[in-house]
Amino acid sequence: MNILDKIIAHKKQEVAEKSSLIPVKLLEKSIFFESKVVSMKDYINDPEKTGIIAEFKRKSPSKGIINANAQVEATSIGYMQAGASALSILTDQEFFGGKNEDLITARKYNFCPILRKDFIIDEYQIIEAKSIGADCILLIAAALEPARLEALAKFAKELGLEVLMEVHDSEELHASLNDSLDLVGVNNRSLKTFEVSLQTSYDLVDQIPTQFVKVSESGISQPQTLIDLKKAGFEGFLIGENFMKSSRPHQAAYNFMKEFRELMLQEGMIQEK
Repeated sequence: MNILDKIIAHKKQEVAEKSSLIPVKLLEKSIFFESKVVSMKDYINDPEKTGIIAEFKRKSPSKGIINANAQVEATSIGYMQAGASALSILTDQEFFGGKNEDLITARKYNFCPILRKDFIIDEYQIIEAKSIGADCILLIAAALEPARLEALAKFAKELGLEVLMEVHDSEELHASLNDSLDLVGVNNRSLKTFEVSLQTSYDLVDQIPTQFVKVSESGISQPQTLIDLKKAGFEGFLIGENFMKSSRPHQAAYNFMKEFRELMLQEGMIQEK
């Protein structure tokens, strides 16, 4: 059983327990449930911003504890002030040390798109995502049959949420593409072996139809890498660990985005204000 299988097995149990304790009717009474969704697609494509989806995560199965002390409020505000286009908040507790309250806190302090980063296998989790203030959900092709992934994406759209589908190879991409998706992310880290290769992004970028916002995820540690990925055709970049491993993630994000902007100016990708 690889780590993804373990996570999904645990998630099924978790969803069963949660849905018996907190019924859908209660989730629908949340103050966030009727809120207008902020479009991640629009924010990533905004030339005033960096295209970076800055992630808040405390730990991961591959790295263990990354940052146990960072505060969601200061980190998320700092990310957005640094020029991030959006936030990604891990809500999986068992494997990533996150919780729904982290996303609720980020929502209270930021008017920007927020991705609920979790392992979604059930409609209940999508309703829950809306109830805690998420604008976008993640659907992982490696964890879902294509028909199931499409059904969950359609359900999310009915609630007004945007959908980021994550793939790891060409087979997953072509099997799972559907019209209910907004963004397609290429995860450079294998969820089975946890090895990272940016080549995965370069191999897949031209296979992603242009109707979807293209996002490269994981393993990005240098601003120059973003320039190269941008030239290859990516519009969005999900970065978490590179910021979170710093004692002050928001400062690390600020320094990174400042250097990225300077490189973009040098390359003539943006104009001096």
